[in-house]
Amino acid sequence: MELDVQWLGRRAYAPVWELQKQLLEQRIAGSIGDTLLLVEHEPVYTWGKRTDPAHLGAGPEALRALGADTFEVERGGEVTYHGPGQLTGYPIVNLANLRCGRDLHKYMRGLEEMVIQVLAGYGIAGERVEGLTGVWVGRSELNAVNPEPGTRNSELAKIAALGVRVRKWCTMHGFALNVSNECLPWFRHIVPCGIEGRGVTSLEGLLAAAPAMGHLLSQVRGAFAEVFSTRCP
Repeated sequence: MELDVQWLGRRAYAPVWELQKQLLEQRIAGSIGDTLLLVEHEPVYTWGKRTDPAHLGAGPEALRALGADTFEVERGGEVTYHGPGQLTGYPIVNLANLRCGRDLHKYMRGLEEMVIQVLAGYGIAGERVEGLTGVWVGRSELNAVNPEPGTRNSELAKIAALGVRVRKWCTMHGFALNVSNECLPWFRHIVPCGIEGRGVTSLEGLLAAAPAMGHLLSQVRGAFAEVFSTRCP
């Protein structure tokens, strides 16, 4: 199965959200094939409909005053941040075409595995946490150079978040991987993913320098193809 991978560059959230919705309808209709959008957003906070308002910090107006857009969206999951220094990926795919099949749990675990493989390519051991979605790194990794996880004392810090929507077994929304420390301070204004007492970290924080985006995009393409048995021409 071929996957059309599109790098959108740095873009505001709203037009990319609209693009996702258009592509989802086209994928459901079968007029396009499976697609992976990769983007670096302008600052934005998004949350699902079941988000606890207390996790929005001082509230949407205060978040907008920081210079970020805010949107309640149709994905699952709680509040999170997207912005410069973060790679966000939106697979618009028919699950029936993937190795995971029509199994949302396996698809989510597959997205985690993809990120774990990307991290391994940089010598970082990514972890899962039972009962939680996303990818984490442990204290042995955090002891390297990154001070940001100290904003919330924990033995683990989150490096990648997940949140998806599935309709007629086709997906939108996806994953966000923290690449540089530039994105980390923005998380202080919310309870990321509704999880208290856990920090956030980035590739730069663990490697002392952020990897080149071009190389990272290649790693993501390869890992997605490996995990889900796709082919990226």
